[in-house]
Amino acid sequence: MIQPLQQLPKPEFVLIPIEAPPEVPSEIAVDLGGTGIPGGLIGYEYRPLSEPVYFGGMGERGLVAIATSGLLGHIAVEVATGLVVQVPKLQSATANHVNSSLDSFNRCVAAVIARFPFYAEEDEEIFGEVAGELRALISGIDETALAQNGFWETFCDDVAMGDYPDWKA
Repeated sequence: MIQPLQQLPKPEFVLIPIEAPPEVPSEIAVDLGGTGIPGGLIGYEYRPLSEPVYFGGMGERGLVAIATSGLLGHIAVEVATGLVVQVPKLQSATANHVNSSLDSFNRCVAAVIARFPFYAEEDEEIFGEVAGELRALISGIDETALAQNGFWETFCDDVAMGDYPDWKA
């Protein structure tokens, strides 16, 4: 027997300080331990790792993975630049832009969670309007965040398609 969908409580924004492995550069380790990373987002685009994973063999950039994203992807901080990126696989040479810094990523997550719930399932006419509001919020925090094929642009496209009614499981 299929159980009916139940409403989950509204997500809350919390920052979780995490201890970085010793090989993580000190400036990134300080951000991770002092400021922390978001404890979650909405849905499964972002799920924090219990501890960051350093991958230094990624060319010159090196990555510190802080979360999973989607099926096999990860959200990571580039060691050389401090950029937050999304990689389809940790061993991949491909990286999609997320934010210009961990601080701007944290602030974007906070703004998106504060705006939730976005719409009810039956409010199809406002899907695009809400996506536009989210794009304005996100780009107001970090003007680089809506890069083509980037994490936030894809998230907003999903909102525009109606993928985020009052989140249910």
